Amino acid sequence: MHTKTFVAAAIGLGLVTLSACGSSGDKGGAGSGGSGGSKTVTLVSHDSWAVSKNVLADFEKQSGYKVKVLEDGDAGQAVNKAILTKDNPQGDVFFGVDNTLLSRALDNGLFQSYRAKGLDQVGAAYQLDQGKHRVTPIDYGDICVNYDKAWFSAHKLTPPTSFDDLAEPAYKNLLVTENAATSSPGLGFLLGTAAKYGDGDTSGWQGYWKKLKANGVKVVDGWEQAYNEEFSGSAGGKKAKGDRPLVVSYASSPPAEVIYADPRPTTAPTGVVEGTCFRQIEFAGLLSNAKNTEGGKALIDFLVSKEFQEDMPLNMFVYPVVAGAKVPAEFTQYGPAAKNPETVAPGKIAANRDQWVKSWTSLVLK
Repeated sequence: MHTKTFVAAAIGLGLVTLSACGSSGDKGGAGSGGSGGSKTVTLVSHDSWAVSKNVLADFEKQSGYKVKVLEDGDAGQAVNKAILTKDNPQGDVFFGVDNTLLSRALDNGLFQSYRAKGLDQVGAAYQLDQGKHRVTPIDYGDICVNYDKAWFSAHKLTPPTSFDDLAEPAYKNLLVTENAATSSPGLGFLLGTAAKYGDGDTSGWQGYWKKLKANGVKVVDGWEQAYNEEFSGSAGGKKAKGDRPLVVSYASSPPAEVIYADPRPTTAPTGVVEGTCFRQIEFAGLLSNAKNTEGGKALIDFLVSKEFQEDMPLNMFVYPVVAGAKVPAEFTQYGPAAKNPETVAPGKIAANRDQWVKSWTSLVLK
């Protein structure tokens, strides 16, 4: 979910991020697909998209479509680009718009309605488009501060347990987060603080962020840089480890650290500050001006199939939304979903997000 797959390690694990599989001559008018239409369906996504080769091969064999994937950076960047190109979209389906950005996509007419086959197996709590079916829920996860266990042990410091703790002097210059204007986890963390503290210059989230800034919070553009370059506890980056033992990431990051380690440790080297979690739900939608709508519909049906839903956790480190889809033991053991994550209603996000981000930018970056 948003650049959190550990790409360097994932190459040898049978994951695949696809380039074009169809010929460049595969073109079709709107609604083409099946016999006589385009046999390529194009998925536009953020750069954390990953699927097992055999699972994707099953879809291609059963549907007759070849899948082409275009990755467009972090989720915020990908959504913005999709909106800018909506009249002549890059593809047929967009995957990776989440509840923090959903209203922006819907208000800009990015998607057309389609009720996916199998939607009746998706929990009502995840279906945020009020029955219009312009988007289909695919996964969920929790954006949370992660901590480097070894660093805190070596410095004989107890890890923080809440948003409040992060602003305490003991944790000065220890936290790195992502830019709320350009990064989905950065925006999720901002929304978590808004849910926790409400509005208000002194007592609200603005006052909280003034304290965080005074306490030396570092802000970088996206998750990849924050986690793999700035965070001291990451094993996924190619560069030298950073010096910040606290990072805004995901509740599913500790299991990823275990799964990609060789040899595997008996306990996760990183932990989650459970009092800082924000629930994120991720969606896919059929783009309004898709050239291959039939292929797009088939692909969305596949994304909510049990086969894809059960394949997804160990590839993209997110939780399935389909009832009965099994969750890997590693998730239960090393990275259970947050028990009481912060949430913000979609309508409230829609009404406040842009102003909150503008205020945050003025407060924190200037």
